[in-house]
Amino acid sequence: MKQQIYLYRLFKTGLSLLMLISLFACSEIQETIRERLDFDAAWKFSLGDDPAWQNPDFDDAAWRTLILPHDWSIEGEFNNDNPAGTAGGALPTGIGWYRKSFTIPAADSTKMIYIDFDGVYRNSEVWINGKYLGKRPYGYSSFRYNLTPFLNFGEEENVLAVKVDNSLQPNSRWYTGSGIFRNVWLIKTGKTHVDHWGMFVTTPEVSADKATVQVQVSLLSATVDAKQVQLKTTITGPQGQEVAFAKSTLSHLSSGNSVTQQFDIQNPQLWSVDQPDLYTAKTTVFVDGELTDNYEVKFGIRTFHFDPEKGFFLNGEHLKIHGVNQHHDMGALGAAVNTRAIERQLEILKEMGCNAIRTAHNAPAPEFLDLCDKMGFLVMDEAFDQWAKKKNTYDYNIDWEEWHQADLADMVLRDRNHPSVFMWSIGNEIREQFDSTGTTIARELADLVKSIDDTRPVTCGLTEQDPEKNFIYQSGALDVLSFNYKHLEYLDFPKNYPGEAMLASENMSALSTRGHYDMPSDEDRLWPPAYNQKFVGNPDYTVSAYDHVYAYWGSNHEDTWKVVSEHDFIAGMFIWSGFDFIGEPVPYEWPARSSYYGIIDLCGFPKDVYYFYKSLWTNDTVLHVFPHWNWQEGQEIDVWAYYNNADEVELFLNGKSLGKKSKEDGKYHVMWRVNYEPGTLKTISWKDGEKVLERTIKTAGESAKIELTADRSTITADGRDLSFITVKILDKDGNMVPYADNLVHFDVSGAGFNAGVDNGYQASMESFKADHRKAFNGMCLLIVQSDGNPGEIEVKATSEGLEAAQLQINAN
Repeated sequence: MKQQIYLYRLFKTGLSLLMLISLFACSEIQETIRERLDFDAAWKFSLGDDPAWQNPDFDDAAWRTLILPHDWSIEGEFNNDNPAGTAGGALPTGIGWYRKSFTIPAADSTKMIYIDFDGVYRNSEVWINGKYLGKRPYGYSSFRYNLTPFLNFGEEENVLAVKVDNSLQPNSRWYTGSGIFRNVWLIKTGKTHVDHWGMFVTTPEVSADKATVQVQVSLLSATVDAKQVQLKTTITGPQGQEVAFAKSTLSHLSSGNSVTQQFDIQNPQLWSVDQPDLYTAKTTVFVDGELTDNYEVKFGIRTFHFDPEKGFFLNGEHLKIHGVNQHHDMGALGAAVNTRAIERQLEILKEMGCNAIRTAHNAPAPEFLDLCDKMGFLVMDEAFDQWAKKKNTYDYNIDWEEWHQADLADMVLRDRNHPSVFMWSIGNEIREQFDSTGTTIARELADLVKSIDDTRPVTCGLTEQDPEKNFIYQSGALDVLSFNYKHLEYLDFPKNYPGEAMLASENMSALSTRGHYDMPSDEDRLWPPAYNQKFVGNPDYTVSAYDHVYAYWGSNHEDTWKVVSEHDFIAGMFIWSGFDFIGEPVPYEWPARSSYYGIIDLCGFPKDVYYFYKSLWTNDTVLHVFPHWNWQEGQEIDVWAYYNNADEVELFLNGKSLGKKSKEDGKYHVMWRVNYEPGTLKTISWKDGEKVLERTIKTAGESAKIELTADRSTITADGRDLSFITVKILDKDGNMVPYADNLVHFDVSGAGFNAGVDNGYQASMESFKADHRKAFNGMCLLIVQSDGNPGEIEVKATSEGLEAAQLQINAN
């Protein structure tokens, strides 16, 4: 009745009969039967291993109750004796079990019931009601089990048991986390339904006037003999409007079929990094007139190609790829997926001008790709860090023979509808590039990818740039060549690889610690060509924020960007890395337990080089000056400035001009050498004689008070949303104290809790899950999480001898 009244009112306002017909059609498509239920709550967890824990009648009342996703390693203590080593973050691993009891209504006995795991690290084994469902060794793969034959329907409980074995160590070159670290979903649908990842949307023809959209739907049926199957698909545009509709009928469906539908979209809104417009394909399945499934996929309409001479083009326009490499951990939260934490990382990168991400070196969480679609990032989706030849004692090579085809196929099937994904990478720095096995395996993997998705190029992160020595290149399987490091050798690429397209997949490995500055000697100021031990700062394991220091295999930011930016045939680059990450502190040893490579530290606080890229990769006006201004009287200090949208920068010390400077050829900063005296350092950028921006740095006094700043003062009361609170130690005049290391205690009460603390220091031994943290170079971080209830969250920070601070966060 309500729908009839609504339609009558629409008609009275003058809507055409055609629009009414469209509304009826759309109304029909909106019918639903498929349920995708969040299955993360009320799991039981215990470390250890006992075969009895798989049994449904085992008493797990004493086990810890938690909400997934969960990473038990991040809750542990740093220890050099932990078998994962510093490459794995020096955190504990081991074996853990998860159990969940649940009921399924009797009315669902006519449905198909599946459980979807987005990722479990690693060697997961799953039982339902004591029945073994299977094993999945690779921790980054998403997978599904059919629960239907083994379920109790009605009031009797069902028990899921999941064993996670991350005990074989070392098995990675970075921190992996341990546990069911990605989301879990319970799927209910009809007997005839769209198969797992069974819809594939492509856009074979795209112009400004029209786009052809092709929707291929794979059906799976548990019905012995369905007389007639009908598929109805609606395409809706970025604003939610219906733009196309189609029906398809199958006269017979015995077990499985594939149906292809084609649509013409007029005046398409193209997906791009600046305007990431998304369409939705919604399909319903009817068997003999009865609704049995509904399924939908978001997609984008865009074109792209690589030109061997001119680089990369998106929607016909040249685009330099400004990329970073990202591992999957989220600092103090570990590897446990949190959508807001991923979103914050992407926001910080977007503000820097980053437009692309390489998922180093594994398939990412689905939420990551959803956000890249929505926010406008290109993604190189990467499958493996090793093939059959190992890099670690117990890495993926031990599962390669049995599992690599399934793992690669599942990644491509899962991710192929994301408009953000523009390349498939079949590996990183693979050992097989140095012998003939690389040729055979590369062809196998590329053929497998193309059999599932032939709309995107295949690449592989290579280290050997001599074509005579690189057997993966010699396979002819790669559509685009990607190289890691050795940026000066890129200059020979057109000669060595005529007619090939090229992208730099990993660059720099420059080393820095946020807020730490080593003043180099005259000899060291000559920009040493490689890693310099003098800058390490032992035993503190801090590295200068200047652009001098990089790992022995790497290079500095400015020199590398000069090569990439000045040559069109280099489509772009991916910096190693966007954020610091847990693990891989190489070339440093214990007590370093996190990386130094990031443009942004583990807290999400930008290092100085962040503004180097922002000044080059965005149109935002930038003037960033460093270092701080607390030194020894008379000490000679290098003062640097990154800037843009200006001709020159002028430096003042205590009101006296030290002169104006402009960037020299081949340099992207200006520098003054200044004899330190306390007071005020001021910089002004000028363009055509007019002031553009002004920045001031003052000598800070003694630590006096705490300042708290939340990135969001209102969060969603869903039990998952986060507020990231920056903590600064200030002097009495409000200047941040650059050397402050005060111990700050946190009290969080009300409708939230302390989800983690950090300070960005790569060798800190403090727990990420403590209620306190020492400031590092004047700053630390508190992460507050909703507890699922609406209300106020009170946050208080105290430190001995300092004025306390507090703030309030609203959860609603």
